[in-house]
Amino acid sequence: MKPLIEKVSREDILRELTPERFMRYTNFGHNEIYIFRGDDAPALMTEIGRLREIAFREAGGGTGEAIDVDDFDKGSNAYFQLIVWNPEEKEIVGGYRYIKLKDVKPDEHGHYHLATTHMFRFSEQFMDHYFNDTIELGRSFVQPQYQPSRDSRKGIFSLDNLWDGLGGLIVLHPDMKYFYGKVTMYLNYDQFARDVIIAFLLKYFPDRDNLVWAYVPRPIRTTEDVIRKILHGKSYEEDKTLLMRFVRSRNMVFPPLVNAYMNLTNSMRTFGSSLNDTFGDVEEIGILVTIADIYESKKHRHLASFNKGR
Repeated sequence: MKPLIEKVSREDILRELTPERFMRYTNFGHNEIYIFRGDDAPALMTEIGRLREIAFREAGGGTGEAIDVDDFDKGSNAYFQLIVWNPEEKEIVGGYRYIKLKDVKPDEHGHYHLATTHMFRFSEQFMDHYFNDTIELGRSFVQPQYQPSRDSRKGIFSLDNLWDGLGGLIVLHPDMKYFYGKVTMYLNYDQFARDVIIAFLLKYFPDRDNLVWAYVPRPIRTTEDVIRKILHGKSYEEDKTLLMRFVRSRNMVFPPLVNAYMNLTNSMRTFGSSLNDTFGDVEEIGILVTIADIYESKKHRHLASFNKGR
């Protein structure tokens, strides 16, 4: 594993935080959200790569390189970067990258070069009825000093700030109907708890149309009988309570991003999980969110304030 690069100069970063890249203010903390492409803002992209690698290494993943920057951050396949910036502390709180799938052109063999295509395969139905209406999200991170486990005061609104960014994307791209992406679980996570979480997601957020599937899905090794004894509730809410209790009994923290998506809509689809051998052998769970189905309370919180705060 290579040593991390030094922190990028604040002066270089501030020069790249230009008004045309500003998206909105966050609802809480009065932080700022910016959008840009890596080639257009090299200092910002380098600092993102440094912070991503720190965050993912601490969680049990990462690239092992000095920074986490790949072909989807720069060049012809570049995604957009969205970051939350704390102007008082002059720090990037967190961010993610995204791309409208219809803007991605296939290669000469008809293959689409996306950050997820080496793990998940799109069905013909997805290509015909979802692809052109979908934004792919990826590489979501919160730098360690803004994570709740490190600093409850700073961390309380970090993920909420990132959801403000998603709300802004919905407003800026009204032609988009879906968010597609993946959430990460690390192999150092308790595998019994992992199995029960995956089983819960497949039960309550299934992909009944087989829109997307993993090339090499990671199996659930815990038997169905054992899982049924844990998730024996009569409703989603009862089983969710049992799930959270079980995860705590294993001395684990429920994955915050998984929980955030579960609380976004009841129509989310999950596509099983796949091993990402290009990113520290982490496990990725594929998901699809229908924007129209996002709970009204979430829309009000993250969308309604957009024009007011811009």
